[in-house]
Amino acid sequence: MPMPASFKLDLPVRPRRLRRTAALRELMRETQLKAADLIAPLFVVEGDAAPQEIASMPGQFRLNLPDLVKECRELWALGIRAVALFPKLDPKLKNAEGTEEVNEDGLILRAVRAVKAAIPELIVITDVALDPYTSHGHDGVLNAAGDDVDNDRTVERLAAMAVRQARAGVDFVAPSDMMDGRVGAIRAALDAAGFVETGILAYSVKFNSAYYGPFREAVGSAQAAGTKLLSKATYQLDPANRRAALAEADLDEEEGADILMVKPAGAYLDIIRDVRERSDRPLAAYQVSGEYAQIHAAARLGWLDLERTRDESLLAIKRAGADLILTYFAKEVARALT
Repeated sequence: MPMPASFKLDLPVRPRRLRRTAALRELMRETQLKAADLIAPLFVVEGDAAPQEIASMPGQFRLNLPDLVKECRELWALGIRAVALFPKLDPKLKNAEGTEEVNEDGLILRAVRAVKAAIPELIVITDVALDPYTSHGHDGVLNAAGDDVDNDRTVERLAAMAVRQARAGVDFVAPSDMMDGRVGAIRAALDAAGFVETGILAYSVKFNSAYYGPFREAVGSAQAAGTKLLSKATYQLDPANRRAALAEADLDEEEGADILMVKPAGAYLDIIRDVRERSDRPLAAYQVSGEYAQIHAAARLGWLDLERTRDESLLAIKRAGADLILTYFAKEVARALT
């Protein structure tokens, strides 16, 4: 039975008062997303070919060095203040030991020099792991039996890798390998080499996730291994484990990480919140390739609104406690914000 027109609830508190107009909603907004909160991951290749779109990541490209510099200039103009660089190597340069990584004139080092020469103020972050360089696709070198990654020998390689990247001019090295003790070893190596100002953005809580598939295509590590189902379960975190995630973050903080990171972001908002409440260090989260790809796929089918879903997903990550977000949506979101 309909209520009479004169019916009024006796409510001293009406939350809808604060949502009545667009101006009020904006005034009351608790979580704000800025272009400067975003870090753009970029893929770089050799040669002078036109940008190569990554099939599973619409709108993302592998860029040669001149195009990489051009992209970085555009990102800077839009308010993006940091980029993370990832190399896509010719498979002929890969082997079981990932020896191309030690090349002082290697692709990623030249990319760092080119970007810093063109836009010195832009913060450049480089990945510290061997998966782009190894023929087996793992993040480190294998043990004698060839059935697992050798933790300590890999850490020795990664520490030297970080020093080479610092020498090229990088602002932050980002160990993404999940080896035990690598943050402390990298910090010690950087300091011993005189790079006390080079920061460490640690992939502190990196899960053994199914969401990495498109990224592995982008850098060629899946193809190197001959499978898109390469298991890294002996070093990346079990998605079921919350306490283990916090223990990893604690260790990285103790070993000298300047910024902690959780990866992936969207499926692990509870972990982002846990780390935020536990640590005062700046906290980053990586909205990974699979998260980006599934939003695009659903939007192409007409099942989701691309822009609204994109923005909601990023707000959720920020609301959970991330200060910084690595996202493939960085450029288009920054453009929308301006």
